Amino acid sequence: MTLSQPRYPYVHIDVPPEEAELAALALWDLGAQGVEERDGRTFAPPNAAGRITLVGSFQDEEGAELAVAALTGSYPTRLMHVVGDAWRDGWRAHFKPTRVGERLVIRPSWEPYQANAADVVLTLDPGGAFGTGTHESTQLVLTMLEHVATPAAVLDVGCGSGVLSIAALLLGAGEALAIDIDPASVRTTRENAEVNGVSGRLSVSERPLASIEGVFPLVVANIEAHVLIPLADALRARVASGGCLILSGLLAHQIDEVLAAYPGAVCEIRRQVGDWVALQLRFDG
Repeated sequence: MTLSQPRYPYVHIDVPPEEAELAALALWDLGAQGVEERDGRTFAPPNAAGRITLVGSFQDEEGAELAVAALTGSYPTRLMHVVGDAWRDGWRAHFKPTRVGERLVIRPSWEPYQANAADVVLTLDPGGAFGTGTHESTQLVLTMLEHVATPAAVLDVGCGSGVLSIAALLLGAGEALAIDIDPASVRTTRENAEVNGVSGRLSVSERPLASIEGVFPLVVANIEAHVLIPLADALRARVASGGCLILSGLLAHQIDEVLAAYPGAVCEIRRQVGDWVALQLRFDG
């Protein structure tokens, strides 16, 4: 007897880059369990007219079909399926050692890499968490971390795989606190910290930002503009006087709106790759 293989429904929508955030929110609101962004640099073929593809995973066929019906009038939308479970690890073949900035190299845990003397190698397994180090928003922060004054302590808000806090520690930071409300991210960050030999200096927690006490000379938050804006007061409260706040995960057209949520901040550095932007803010008072 041949056992049937499971079929997983995915909703694909093609959107202009500047509408990706709103479209992703629409997928979440329609019940997506996860949303992946694909562009011409991923192993998915690039689509026409410079658009990117958002892929939303759904628990069942009915939910996916309702999402397709809701989105078809706004974007090119299609329902696709993945059959079987081989896909779960298929992405590993496309995640290779990547140099970020001048010194950092992000190495997948299953890929060998011959390091140069000056390399700072971060070994990473993202597991079920966001953060392979290849997305523009993550790379922008990593390049900033290479040049920011070495902090005694770092707060990583929305840590995902832990790539940012672990990188900061490997670059010389004294200690770090990484927080994420996703249990998979907390688990993955702990595992990656152990692999990189920094678990003794990295605390990981599911605690929300509002419950974190104390201040930090460096706070990093690679999330999205729709989260960075309402979190502005809580993030600002965790930055020590004279400290630095690095924000990423925002698009170029969102810069003014984000900066307006952080009055009194001096924007020391702005970096941009494509439509993605990271800001390094300084608070002196």
